Amino acid sequence: MNDLQKFIRNVPDFPKKGIVFRDITTLLKDKDAFRQVVDTFYDDYRNQAVDAVVGIEARGFLLASSLAYKLGVGVVPVRKPGKLPAETLRVEYELEYGTDALEIHRDAIAAGQRILIVDDLLATGGTVSATCEMVEKLGGHIVGLAFLIELDFLRGRDKLKGYQIRTLIHYQHE
Repeated sequence: MNDLQKFIRNVPDFPKKGIVFRDITTLLKDKDAFRQVVDTFYDDYRNQAVDAVVGIEARGFLLASSLAYKLGVGVVPVRKPGKLPAETLRVEYELEYGTDALEIHRDAIAAGQRILIVDDLLATGGTVSATCEMVEKLGGHIVGLAFLIELDFLRGRDKLKGYQIRTLIHYQHE
């Protein structure tokens, strides 16, 4: 999977000085690289009896939708507060400086459904931890967490003990 890394654009000092942003739009626009990502995740999860794929706002939607289509299941969006129109479940989580929140429709997941959570990037693990909490509060069973990129040096995986994690591209240091 390391050959996929060449499709990731590094944008220094975005969104603030000292951060290197891993831009996946350069991978998404390449039909072969994008197909390789979706096909790889499909091969990983096609025998896992997934009932729905949860995609985390916003770039996670792109991967989750494509994978859900290929798996023949529905896709469930997890969004920032105030973006979903029906009754939601909200979970707040810690950021490096302060808190943030995510929401999911209360009727998005039925008790016992087998859920795959997909996002573009695993960094500190706060966003996906909050997503896992919401899925489990709704009665879903998480079969896996799938990420295109993982920033290993931020140790987000440490917050996700007990979950099966699949990452295609690893960055050991910033």
